[in-house]
Parts: sequence; structure tokens; C-alpha cells
Amino acid sequence: MKARAGAKPAPPARAQRYKVGQQQIIRGDCLRALRRMEAESVDVIITSPPYNIGLSYRSYPDRKEEDEYLDWMLEVAHGLRRVLRADGSFFLNISGSSAQPWLPFELAVRLRDLFVLQNHISWVKSISVGEDSFGHFKPMNSQRFLHRGHEHLFHFTLHGDVTLDRLSAGVPYKDKSNIARRGHVQDRRCRGDAWFIPYETVRDRKQKFDHPGTFPVALPEQCLLLHGQEDAQVLDPFMGTGTTLLAAQRLGCFGVGIEIDPEYVAIARQRLREDLDAAEA
Repeated sequence: MKARAGAKPAPPARAQRYKVGQQQIIRGDCLRALRRMEAESVDVIITSPPYNIGLSYRSYPDRKEEDEYLDWMLEVAHGLRRVLRADGSFFLNISGSSAQPWLPFELAVRLRDLFVLQNHISWVKSISVGEDSFGHFKPMNSQRFLHRGHEHLFHFTLHGDVTLDRLSAGVPYKDKSNIARRGHVQDRRCRGDAWFIPYETVRDRKQKFDHPGTFPVALPEQCLLLHGQEDAQVLDPFMGTGTTLLAAQRLGCFGVGIEIDPEYVAIARQRLREDLDAAEA
């Protein structure tokens, strides 16, 4: 029997585990699952937790009191720090809203005692250049606020000294004369800290797997390329519909995704299987 809309189903007494290729999915509460993971076993964490701005998740009430939400996220972060290796990267995608613009920064400040903010990346979802525009535009009916065209991607590390593969995550030079003139060995430069990664255009929520907070697979792919470790052990404690694991699979990494909602778990398993089948075809 399906849960009533907006109701939070009780998590299973025992976490359920699924394996698709090199990717492992744990259906259960992330705090419980993190406690069972081996310490210092993860190279890269990429995740987008609930934003606490009233999004309509199936199995999670996205409207806690702010201090309650921040305390909960801090508890999750303690678990993530325990499993992250000394040279690991933690990429946290989060956004506020026009009514709650401080929330991402409040969370980042709370995490200051656990991590170093090595890079702050702006994920640009839509942008206007001159009289042209690019990316997915979501209208906002307001006389006070601007359209929100970006989200935050905080890159945390334990000590702020993690070496990155900036060129693998980079872009070709626009002016090719810069290659020889500046002594570069290849036609690649750092992408910088503003990443334009638009969504594919969709017409309804079914095309986003009925999930209110998905991100394009190119976003976790760029994170993995930037960290630059082959065969990395990847973790997403708020897996959703499996986009981080999909990126890990395509780049030959080993992923673990944790998700409490059974329907999102089913979608993630299907996406991973279909992607494996397409790669083998």
C-alpha cells in the first residue's frame, strides 16, 4: 500500500541493499547507514540534501525549523567526516530561496569546525548573455526578487590541501595562441568556479522522475573529474534517483548511494541497469 501524499513512511527496520554493476544502493536512513560504514573508506562525497525550503519530496517533510534542520545536517556531516579519507573531497550542492537566502551560508558556517571550504563553485543553471539566454528558465512571479539562476556547490576537504585535476575538468582555450605563448602543454585550461551546466528541458515532473531536487548527471561528473582519482570510492548519502551513482558508473568509479524512499531507490536501480545495458549494446 502506498503512503498517503505528504506522509512519511516508517523506514525499514533493516536497511535493504542492492547492487548494480559497481554501484551499491542502501535503502534506509542515512545516519544509520553512515554509522555502519568503515571509517576513512570514501574518496569523494557528492550530494544534494533536502534544502529545507518546502520542496515536495515523497518521504521527507522539507520544512523543519531552521535550527532543527541545521542540527540534523551537522549530525550527518559528522558521519561524512568520519568516512571521508584524508585526501578526499566533499561536494555539497545546496540552494536557498528568495525567502530564505541565508540558509546555505548558515549551513556552511556550521560545517566550518569539521571541514575546510577549499572551493566555492557557482552552479549556473541559466544565464543571459547580451540579448540572448541559455539554459532552463523557471519564471518567478515577484516584484521583489530576481529569477534564481544558480545554486551553490561547496567543495569541502579535511585540511584544504587536496590536489585537484583542474585540466581534466577544464575547457579548451578560446584563444589558441595562449597555448604556446603561456607554455601550456595541452589545449585545456581550468574551468574556474562558475560552472554552466543546464538541465535538459522537461515539460513535467515525470521527466524528472517525480523528484523535486534532481541535478544533471554532468554536475557529479565534473566533480569526479575535478577530484581526479581513478576507481574512486564515491558516496551520496541523499541519493534520490541515483544521478551521482550514474556519474560514478560512467567514469568507472565505485559508488554507494543511500536513500530512504523506496520508489526513488527503484528508479535509481532502473536508471543504472538501463545505462549499463546501453553501454554494453
